Amino acid sequence: MATTVVDAPPTPAVRGRGSSAVVRLRRLFPTVTGNELLLVGTTLFLVVFGLVMVLSSSAIESRAEYGSMLGAFQRQGLFALVGVPLMLVASRVPAHWWRRLAWPGMLLAIALQALVVFTPLGVVINGNRNWLSIAGFTLQPGELGKLALCVWIAAIFTMKDDLARKFLHAWIPVAPVAGAFILLVLRGNDFGTVIILALLVLGTMFFAGVKWWHLLLPAIAAGVAAIPVLLSADSRVRRLESFLVGCQNTDDDYFSGCWQQLHGTWALANGGLFGVGLGNSRAKWMWLAEADNDYIFAIIGEELGLVGAVVVLLLFVVLAVALLRIIREATLPMTRIVTGGVLVWLVGQAVVNIAVVLGLLPVLGVPLPLISAGGSQLVAALVAIGIVLSLARHDARLRQTVP
Repeated sequence: MATTVVDAPPTPAVRGRGSSAVVRLRRLFPTVTGNELLLVGTTLFLVVFGLVMVLSSSAIESRAEYGSMLGAFQRQGLFALVGVPLMLVASRVPAHWWRRLAWPGMLLAIALQALVVFTPLGVVINGNRNWLSIAGFTLQPGELGKLALCVWIAAIFTMKDDLARKFLHAWIPVAPVAGAFILLVLRGNDFGTVIILALLVLGTMFFAGVKWWHLLLPAIAAGVAAIPVLLSADSRVRRLESFLVGCQNTDDDYFSGCWQQLHGTWALANGGLFGVGLGNSRAKWMWLAEADNDYIFAIIGEELGLVGAVVVLLLFVVLAVALLRIIREATLPMTRIVTGGVLVWLVGQAVVNIAVVLGLLPVLGVPLPLISAGGSQLVAALVAIGIVLSLARHDARLRQTVP
C-alpha cells in the first residue's frame, strides 16, 4: 500500500529573516505584488541614505548656523517622520478619492503659489521667491504643485479617454491651468523648478496617450519663449556662460558663475574610487554652497567615491524599474498616468540634479529627490509614492477579480 507524504509547512526557522522582513513590510504597507514591495523598499532605503548624507554634509554649516552639528539633520529627520506615515496613509486611501481630490488639490497649489508671489507671506531664499512662511512654518508650494499636477492631469485624461488623441482636447484645460501655475513659479524666479514642472506636464501627458507630435510643437514654443526669461537675470546668464564657454582662469569667473561648478567637480575628483570616508569631506567646510541640498551628490562622490555614486544611480534605476513595471501591468488609465507622472518627476529630477553636479547641465538649483535636505520636497515625494501604491493596489485587486 502506497504511503502519501504530505509536506509540512515551513517553520519560522526555515523561512529565515529575509522572508520575515518581507512579511512585516507587507503588513505595514498594503502592497499586493512584488513591484510595490520593490518600490517601497527602494524609497525607504533612499530616505534613510539621504538622512545619513544630510547629517554628514550639513554638520559644519549646522554648527555655524544652529550651534549644533545636528541642526539640519534633526529637521530632515522630523520631515521623514512626517512623510513616511503620510505615505502609509496615502497608500490606504481608496483609489477613487484621488480623482475627487484632483481639482481641489490643483486649485490649492495655485492659491498657495499666488500667496508666495503676491503677498508678504512669500520668502526670498538665494534670490528665488519660492517659499511660503505661515505662523513660523515654511513650505514650498512648487513641490505641492508637482504632486497636484500628477493627480490632476491623470484625472482630466481619465475622463477624456480617447479624446486625448486630439490636439485641442489634449491641451484644454491642461494648458491654461498648468500654465498658470508654472508662470506663478516663474514669477518667483525659480527657473529650475519651472523646468521640472514642464518636464512633468509633458511626461504625464505622454503616459496619458497624447501623441508625441502634439507635445513637440508646444514644447518648442515654450522653449523659445523661455529664452528671454533665461537671459533676464544676471545670475542665470553667468551660469549659462560658465557652462557654454567654460571657466577661465580668472578671479571673476571663480567667484561668480564657476564657484559651484568647480568645487563640485573638485569634490568628486577628491573622492576617487572608494571616497575619503563618510564624514571626511573637505568641500562641506564652507567651500561648496548647498552641500546638503542641490550639491549633495558631490559630497556623496567625495565621501563614498565612485562606488557610492554608482550605488545612488542604481537606486534610481531600480526606482524607475519598479514604477515602469507598475505602468506596464496597469489596467486603469488613472494608475498608468499618475505613475508615469511620478516617474518623470522623481527620476527625471534626479537625472537633472546629477547632470548639473557632473557639469553636463548649467547650475539650476534642483534638489536630489528623497536624498537632499528639504522638507517640502521629501514629504511631497513620499506622498506621491503613497498615491502610486494606492492606485496600484486597487488596480491589482481589479485584475484578480476579473476572470
